[in-house]
Amino acid sequence: MTVIDLIVYDPAARLIFAAIIGLLVGSFLNVVIYRVPAMLQREWRQQCCEYLELDEKKFSKDDPTAKHKVFNLVKPDSHCPQCNAPVRAWQNIPVFSYLFLGGKCAKCSKPISIRYPIIEAVTGLLSVLVVWQFGAMWLTLALLVLTWSLIALTMIDFDHQLLPDNITMPLLWLGLLVNTLLPESDVGATDAVIGAVVGYLSLWSLYWAFKLLTGKEGMGYGDFKLLGALGAWMGWQSLLLIVILSSLVGAVVGISLLVFRGRDRNIPIPFGPYLAGAGFIALLWGDTLSSLYLNTL
Repeated sequence: MTVIDLIVYDPAARLIFAAIIGLLVGSFLNVVIYRVPAMLQREWRQQCCEYLELDEKKFSKDDPTAKHKVFNLVKPDSHCPQCNAPVRAWQNIPVFSYLFLGGKCAKCSKPISIRYPIIEAVTGLLSVLVVWQFGAMWLTLALLVLTWSLIALTMIDFDHQLLPDNITMPLLWLGLLVNTLLPESDVGATDAVIGAVVGYLSLWSLYWAFKLLTGKEGMGYGDFKLLGALGAWMGWQSLLLIVILSSLVGAVVGISLLVFRGRDRNIPIPFGPYLAGAGFIALLWGDTLSSLYLNTL
């Protein structure tokens, strides 16, 4: 029996395979989460200095990526940010290497953030949930890509209040393609297109209404694009549930920060993580939640 046969016909093997792939992808997502914003900031600085005819070196002193001539998702190789020691293959096994090294660099013994193995473990767990829910089909592979993208967007927005176009826009187009080309998808092409349009325009309209009333910006354009992408994947029917779930969680977290941490209400709170979390919940349990709500009426 081949590996493909095991994945298709053996549920246990399929889940184990999903966990392994999820852990490996989680390790790559750590790279994406750190490097994509840094790449964008580096590009923006270069463009600004070129346009204003300024010396870029004067504005890159505090940029840890400036020492690298090439900085992308591939280069430079993984290394310790403290001592620049290269990370060997055996030191880069998801979760297990962190535990084996005691959460420290093998050379300088500086602590490694526990966030790295947490993201790897969460990616593995969510990958297993998706495969368990949808089984062995091409749609499942596409939904794994959606899940991994939502994890990356969540952490990037949490860190930088940024939802990069080079993730959100391909995600939107991929959702439209999946629902157009894959026959196992329950979302038709028309519903996907309407979902993308309504998802974007709903938050766009809310943004402008809030700005006209208060003179302040309540959210960023990345939030519009993310909800549009979720609409493209799950159809317009899922949008109300996603908005309600994300708003409820966002309100609870925001009020909690104000009450328990005394957070300044003028400091913006990223909305992308709540949209992404609500989108994942709607993906797996949207029909169940909708049925429970309708049964309570």
